[in-house]
Amino acid sequence: MFKALVLDQVEGETMADIKQLDESVLPDGEVLIDVTYSSLNYKDGLAVTGKGPIISKFPAIPGIDLVGQVVSSEDVRFVPGMQVIVTGWGVGERHWGGMAARARMKADWIVPLPDGMTAQTAMAIGTAGLTAMLCVLALEEAGVKPEQGPVLVTGASGGVGSVAIALLAKQGFEVVAATGRVEEEPYLRKLGAQAIRPRDEMSAACRPLEKQRWAGVVDTVGGVVLSRALAETNYGGAVAACGLAGSADLPTTVMPFILRNVRLQGVDSVSCPTARRTDAWARLQRELDPQLFDDLVQEISLEQVPEYAQRIVSGAVRGRTIVKIGG
Repeated sequence: MFKALVLDQVEGETMADIKQLDESVLPDGEVLIDVTYSSLNYKDGLAVTGKGPIISKFPAIPGIDLVGQVVSSEDVRFVPGMQVIVTGWGVGERHWGGMAARARMKADWIVPLPDGMTAQTAMAIGTAGLTAMLCVLALEEAGVKPEQGPVLVTGASGGVGSVAIALLAKQGFEVVAATGRVEEEPYLRKLGAQAIRPRDEMSAACRPLEKQRWAGVVDTVGGVVLSRALAETNYGGAVAACGLAGSADLPTTVMPFILRNVRLQGVDSVSCPTARRTDAWARLQRELDPQLFDDLVQEISLEQVPEYAQRIVSGAVRGRTIVKIGG
């Protein structure tokens, strides 16, 4: 038996309860894992509170990522005792996720924990940090360089935005952080942001082309914020877009793409190929300063998840929230 946070729906209302389960109820997969940490992000918050259609079938265990130790495996790449990470592939949405003491996963979804990285750090980075690294890689591959001008990061107080700021600043970029929580300016500047832009400015209606400001953009919001980011990107610049929290709509025209040769790079950590995922984790191990997590991360218990889910959905939590499960 193992402890798990189980979501169910009763008369259309989502209920979250801590239950004891037998591993026989776990979904199919080649690798059984003792979970050490999961994390709680915006998507998990929507699932736990029932405020978004995240879970496709109930009952379900949320948690879109996890780190832990292999218990048993039908795949020779993963042996008992190996430390592993799981992110993406519908985990915590279509497949039971990380908020349980045990999880069974498909082998192709699993990445070995990089040498020198602790389980706690891996989940502090989590899906948000992986997504941030993939955004940075997208800008690099588009040819964006520090000498070309500042880079904007939207949704800067969140997990993806926070890690993106730290990664870009370390590479020598001048980073401007756009956030709806201007009171977080000291935190964002400590991460490496050199200037703060209120979200109200990014959310205001704009023309298809505005004054050129950004060599590159990491956008975690979407909607009108992404539209303005595109309108303000320099000729030949690039926008790495990874979020839909604002809206899936994009009120723009072809003008940024034709008249300014702006490139819009979509970043999806869910179905990212394993080789690219592994490379991204290796770079995170090399390039992220562990001291960053002193301000970026808060750790909670499984029992605290429902309360923190409400806070995350309301925008009252910054950085990364990791959930201690076992170990």
